[in-house]
Amino acid sequence: MKAVGWMPRSVRSAFSWTFRPDEYVLLTASPSVPRTATYRRRRSCSWRSVIRVLTLRRVLVSVTLVPVFLLLAIICQGIPPKYDDIKMFEQRLPQHSLSQVVRYQPQYLRFPGHLWGFGFNNVLQEAIMMSYLAYVSNVSFVFEDYTWSHLPLPWTIYDFALRPARIPLNALISGPTAGGPMPSAPNAPRAVSAEFYEQVCGGPDSRKHVISSLNAPNNEDGVVMIDWWVYQLAAVQEPCIEIDSSAHDVFDRHFFGNPRILSLWESLIKSPMLTDFAWSPLVQAAVSRNFALLQPESAKNLYDAHSRKSLAGLLALHLRRGDYKRHCPNLAKWGADYMGINQHPSLPDRFDRSPYVNDTGARLSYYLDHCWPSTEQVVERLRGIRKEYPGLSRVYVLSNEWAWSLDGLKSALEEDGWDDLVSSTDIVLDSEQKHVAMAVDMAIAEKAEVFIGNGFSSLSSNVVMLRMAKGMEGQSNRFL
Repeated sequence: MKAVGWMPRSVRSAFSWTFRPDEYVLLTASPSVPRTATYRRRRSCSWRSVIRVLTLRRVLVSVTLVPVFLLLAIICQGIPPKYDDIKMFEQRLPQHSLSQVVRYQPQYLRFPGHLWGFGFNNVLQEAIMMSYLAYVSNVSFVFEDYTWSHLPLPWTIYDFALRPARIPLNALISGPTAGGPMPSAPNAPRAVSAEFYEQVCGGPDSRKHVISSLNAPNNEDGVVMIDWWVYQLAAVQEPCIEIDSSAHDVFDRHFFGNPRILSLWESLIKSPMLTDFAWSPLVQAAVSRNFALLQPESAKNLYDAHSRKSLAGLLALHLRRGDYKRHCPNLAKWGADYMGINQHPSLPDRFDRSPYVNDTGARLSYYLDHCWPSTEQVVERLRGIRKEYPGLSRVYVLSNEWAWSLDGLKSALEEDGWDDLVSSTDIVLDSEQKHVAMAVDMAIAEKAEVFIGNGFSSLSSNVVMLRMAKGMEGQSNRFL
């Protein structure tokens, strides 16, 4: 006791955890009231006291509160919009009229086994091909919402944040695939929504004709596949047609990842699906809102959805990260090639894995150079492109990477002489545009003077397809 008696009480209290269990503190009496000095045993911190605090009830309460706090953290990031106004827009499309059904008696083609729960570009490339098949078969395509989840709730959880379970297609794209007009083919039947299709074909008296994909020539060239389906559809008299793709997807990933699709190129690129394609007004508004970052020579280049003029001086770079850290080594293991569209003869960059077939290490390195390049490799690649296009001065990076992870690339490009670098994380978006941000990225890339993509990516493939459909030179589409 004497060893610590000289210390002030406040100091002794602060360091009470250093006292031994048998130490005591003298409690002095008040000066005005004489009383006998008493000693009170001081409690010390020990493993027994910890056990007393962590009672079973307290542990259970703490465990119960963990999901509550997680839910609150998720909700605090914002409640996604429902896009009710865009849904109403779709409901009021002129072809969604029962009187027109009676008058014109159109046929409808629906694909109940369409993709859902996948990335937007996997869904988009499939929807374009399905609507193209309906167009060449002279039937009305049934378009679906972009669906992430079939749960009854309007939202689902992804990356510890709420996202819409379903987004109306017209929040992302406009044009024939989403029920828009076809000025280049005014007599072709327009696409209808799945909701309207259910009104017409969902009743007990409706007549549906189902065609199975079981015997479809799924491994043939695209032209052969389309001709087979056109022949099957031409023999149907019922107004409501559905494709049963349980045996095999009508257009699967092997089709899009193979040059077999190129046999359809000339017909596809001249079809209304691409000539009349446009991004939704919601997406175009986001592009226009960020004009200060994009620095167009003329605002009209942003406002005109069908303008063939590019954003002069801008190079758009698709830098895929995230899940590609695992996906790129798998591509090397599978011996995958670039996406089918990315193998178009007019594109200057080729992917040739043949020298590395028997060398696993060299093959992996070759794939990573083109699929998961380092910052130094990206800077070197852009430097080479700028030599071919001396007018390039700015870079827009489409990426799923975190903002802080792109700082190193930005610094490296600025040191290499680029005037400015803007990325997906810099774009200003409202609550509705936030959930269609991938389309905003693509709309910007579509307008860039030069686009550098990831040859294995469906996003890059779709951007290349849309740029070439607008008449932009194949030479302006490059790959990492």
